[in-house]
Amino acid sequence: MKIYIASSWKNEHGVQQLTESLRKQGHEVISWIENNYGENHNHVTKKMDFETWVNSPESDQSFKFDTEGAGTCHLLIYYGPAGKDACFEAGIAYGKGIPIIGLHAKGEDLGLMRKAISWVRTVKDLLEATKPIK
Repeated sequence: MKIYIASSWKNEHGVQQLTESLRKQGHEVISWIENNYGENHNHVTKKMDFETWVNSPESDQSFKFDTEGAGTCHLLIYYGPAGKDACFEAGIAYGKGIPIIGLHAKGEDLGLMRKAISWVRTVKDLLEATKPIK
């Protein structure tokens, strides 16, 4: 199964660990973290302030990668607490009928739209829910 994890840079290490676990289960994980390091992303290089970067051609590849990943996956995982970008990616998936599993976190402040997500409380539960059917 092709999986996209929508999250935030503040969750980078947890997303990397989840990516590794999902790949061990045999899934293809579309990793925006690997993509951004591979393209020498501004998050890493700090060549320009965020506002300059987001309005530059350099950001276009990341935007395309993330929106296509969210819109073409078989499952989107929302790894919280995240933010507006991850919520937008979840909205893309929801609009295309792609199932969404959310890893709940303390401090998550989603409102009514959280109903679009099937929530789990632990990584163990998340990995159980994504276990391939044999």
